[in-house]
Amino acid sequence: MTLFLCGDVMLGRGVDQILPYPGDPALREAWVRDARDYVTLAEAANGPIPRPVGFTWPWGDALAALDEARPDVRVVNLETSVTRSDAFAPGKGIHYRMTPDNLPCLTAVRPDVCVLANNHVLDFGRRGLEETLDSLDGAGIATAGAGRTAALARAPAIVPLTGHRRVLLYSFGMPSSGIPWDWAATGERSGVNFVARFSRAAADDVTSRIRERKRPGDIAVVSVHWGSNWGYAVPPDDVRFAHALVDGGADLVHGHSSHHPRPMEVYRGRLVLYGCGDLVDDYEGITGYERYRDDLRLLHLVRVDPGTGRTTDVRMTPLRARRLRLLHATPDDAAWLRAVLDRACRDFGARVAREPDNTLTLHWTRDEP
Repeated sequence: MTLFLCGDVMLGRGVDQILPYPGDPALREAWVRDARDYVTLAEAANGPIPRPVGFTWPWGDALAALDEARPDVRVVNLETSVTRSDAFAPGKGIHYRMTPDNLPCLTAVRPDVCVLANNHVLDFGRRGLEETLDSLDGAGIATAGAGRTAALARAPAIVPLTGHRRVLLYSFGMPSSGIPWDWAATGERSGVNFVARFSRAAADDVTSRIRERKRPGDIAVVSVHWGSNWGYAVPPDDVRFAHALVDGGADLVHGHSSHHPRPMEVYRGRLVLYGCGDLVDDYEGITGYERYRDDLRLLHLVRVDPGTGRTTDVRMTPLRARRLRLLHATPDDAAWLRAVLDRACRDFGARVAREPDNTLTLHWTRDEP
């Protein structure tokens, strides 16, 4: 079984403005008040962008790479409200929304599941969240991590596969990623599946729900929005949390929130992605963190043995963002990314290699039973 996993997909702001049906460009940021300014920044960095572009433009070379890989399941972290609401969430410096008319841009990558437990899904309030849920449901895309009640936000997205196999995808977010505490779903209020801090009880709560539903041949994925935007260090609590999830029955931990890829490890035969990095956004031309090369992006393609739940292969396709579009990374860029990730993964008993076709592969030696 092959799964495609990625980090943040941010189709709002500048990306929404170049698509066929741009929404209201108004922003309430400290320095930028018009989403079209992010298009101007990208053009200043890498050249002119035609407007409007087709719905597939932001994905660029990623679409052909995914078609070639033929993953069985596609999972993205959608960090954008799909709404026409103008109810800007108070107290937030940045808000992301795309108009529902531009939803074909998301469906172009054919996601099976959109993870919604993140710090932008309620940028336009609970009305914006409910419009997002309705839009995704109308497009036939399953969601996890947010819902109209806590029970719905905690429920897994279930992707049926051939041979009576399934992928069960659970999602939650943590305050370390910037999710406000009052975004938590309750019994009577919509919101995200919110976990306030690492604890054994929190891990047991997630894994007990996995064990209730998991059948032989199922793969259980836990998708977590956690951690800061920058840096390669992984907090010890995140490592303990990931290990507790695997110990309790998770087959794969899909972490995201960082703007660049973070370390990976294979713990007890199960892959843990501590931060996938951004995939689609409008950050071109924004300065200050150039040393992290957040213009370099990864498609994570993970093969799992459904009989055992163990990870058998991890391949990553390196891409780079240019003119709000994903293009294949150059060999030099892929070599840079390989070296950085290789150093970051060493403490976790893993190494990263670059293949002749520029693909990055994960190799591990610490693989407890």
